[in-house]
Amino acid sequence: MLRERTQKQLKEVLAAGAVGTQQNRSERDSFAGMYAARLARLWAVERGLVFGRLDHTEEGRLYIGKLGLSDDEQDRLLIDWRAPVAQPFYRATPTAPMGVTRRRHLQTRGREVIGVDDDLLDLDGLSDDDRATLNGEAALLAALDEKRTGRMRDIVATIQSEQDRVIRADLNGVLVVQGGPGTGKTVVALHRAAYLLYTHRERLERRGVLILGPGLTFLRYIEQVLPSLGETDVMLSTVGELYPGVSATRRDRPEVAAIKGDVRMVEVIARAVRDRQRVPRQPIELPLGRQRLTIDRSMMENAKNKAARSRRSHNQARSVFVRSLLNALARQLAKKLGKGLIDDDELADLREELRTEPVVKSALNRLWPYLTPQRLLIGLYGSPERLDYAAGNLSREERALLLRTSTEWTEADVPLLDEAAELLGDIDEQVLRATAMQAEEELAAARAAEEREKESELAYAREVLELTGLSDIMDAERLAERQRGDQPYLTTAERAAADRTWAFGHVIVDEAQELSPMAWRAVMRRCPTRSMTIVGDIAQTGSSAGARSWGQALDPYVAGRWREETLTINYRTPVELMELAQRVLASIDPALQAPTSVRESGAVPWAAPLDRLPELVLRETEHGGRVAVLGPDVLLDKLADQIGGVTGRGVLEASVAVLGVAEAKGLEFDSVIVAEPAMILEQSPRGASDLYVALTRATQRLGVVHDMELPESLGGLAGS
Repeated sequence: MLRERTQKQLKEVLAAGAVGTQQNRSERDSFAGMYAARLARLWAVERGLVFGRLDHTEEGRLYIGKLGLSDDEQDRLLIDWRAPVAQPFYRATPTAPMGVTRRRHLQTRGREVIGVDDDLLDLDGLSDDDRATLNGEAALLAALDEKRTGRMRDIVATIQSEQDRVIRADLNGVLVVQGGPGTGKTVVALHRAAYLLYTHRERLERRGVLILGPGLTFLRYIEQVLPSLGETDVMLSTVGELYPGVSATRRDRPEVAAIKGDVRMVEVIARAVRDRQRVPRQPIELPLGRQRLTIDRSMMENAKNKAARSRRSHNQARSVFVRSLLNALARQLAKKLGKGLIDDDELADLREELRTEPVVKSALNRLWPYLTPQRLLIGLYGSPERLDYAAGNLSREERALLLRTSTEWTEADVPLLDEAAELLGDIDEQVLRATAMQAEEELAAARAAEEREKESELAYAREVLELTGLSDIMDAERLAERQRGDQPYLTTAERAAADRTWAFGHVIVDEAQELSPMAWRAVMRRCPTRSMTIVGDIAQTGSSAGARSWGQALDPYVAGRWREETLTINYRTPVELMELAQRVLASIDPALQAPTSVRESGAVPWAAPLDRLPELVLRETEHGGRVAVLGPDVLLDKLADQIGGVTGRGVLEASVAVLGVAEAKGLEFDSVIVAEPAMILEQSPRGASDLYVALTRATQRLGVVHDMELPESLGGLAGS
């Protein structure tokens, strides 16, 4: 009913059109945005909208759901799970019932209740009628035994007490959530985002929330969780997408990624910029018709010093440098023309004449060029001479690893682009349009972009009309034309994604142990207030540039001002599988302790020869659910061909997926087969951490296939 009413209100606002005063149009856009956002939330939370009930000694019965709803008389029908009054649903225990006699979990399919589970908290507080309606199986274990779907589900109906404590923690400061495999770190972080947006809506809705994940597959895996909780305007990104206009998915070799992620690259980038401001030793001769001007070293040094004193970024300081040189050249030209002293107006005229001379422009561009971060790094990577100057703090072997001719960006390049952007600043667009050729090229590009934009607007209009049910009263061309006449409505997430300097109200970093020091610098720029949730497990660090401790990662920015919560219960991995993973964990560090698993599956991990993989995969698929084969990167294509498994973008939808460990991080499957664990150990300096990750992705069954000798930590596995 509420959804239909909201849809009707949106239709009425859109049908009114962009008419009246500017204020009328602004109000129309505001109402349209509000109703569209509300409608999106209502559509998104359809599944499991109501999931619980509290029988309370004082409040009576309260129904708990994903959104708060009231009837036309404003009587509460449904309590939002994030509201303070809903806390007992997650925290009440028989020893501390918080005034609750019974907690009821409702399982629904569509709008039909298909299951009821009761937690009895105060038997004496129940009436005889209530006692007669008690029901049994625990909702948590039922949820854990469900088959995986390829998309993460919300846990709003089954949040446990230690998870709820993290979700409702204070907004301010940096909260580190340390947790081993299966403890629900990611889904807790997502529910925390929803809780913070509910509790601090006014503060966070304007600046937005950024969720940073380890890869695009992972982001697709989690993308439905927040919409299912009614939050549709959060920016999801990887480190490789943090720089607008760049989407880097390729990964460097471990030794190259380690260098690019090293904090020493801060000085390398700074020196690379200074390299483009170096004063040549010899004077520069400028033939201008019958006259010949000279830019000598003192003129260049004076101009450079003025630019430095301006404390502007490279591209902004260029105007100071250029003006100083043009003034000196104008006076030199006046003297050659026999004019002697000249006033400011004459100086300005001569300066502008010189500015347009091709030989002068060429010299100025060589001495202090406009630079984009992309151009700076391409020039650095492609020139041994520039690397030798800029990377003097790196060894010769490290510099050799940075050399390349490819212009394809890797994930480790993006923090370096961000660092360069800080030092370079924006380029004056008027200068870029100085020549007729540039103007012509831009005009052609603008025309092409306009055509693409029109096609995009038309496609979007068709989707809007279909969603809102307006296709019977308005055609897509009319709606697209109307939208072109107004200022475009962009969500907070869309505006933030296009603005490198955007400051978010809160940032959540998942698999944070993988971030390099350079990546941390880029992330910290996005959150000047340092309101952050950092989620990860140091024992699972696979990146050569990743963190060895949370202090190492965070102390350079918030020393003594971050706090840590630990999740100790493993809800994903059965006891039998975790006992095997614990042996690998001990090989990383004997002091590390795996989280405690809450259930047994009855399935013992097994080992078999690699050539039996096809039959073993077929056997696992007969159990139902999703099967993953995890192996070393160099074998993935061969493994996929051997079993007909899916790699790449389709792994989340496939019943049988083949992945590398890095791509599998954060994901879970019903069955996992780990191929050639010895090669996983050898493929990177953190190979033991990678193997630990691989062994903890399964919710039910685990096997190992191999031709090479098994690592000692996996010895004694039963045959299959």
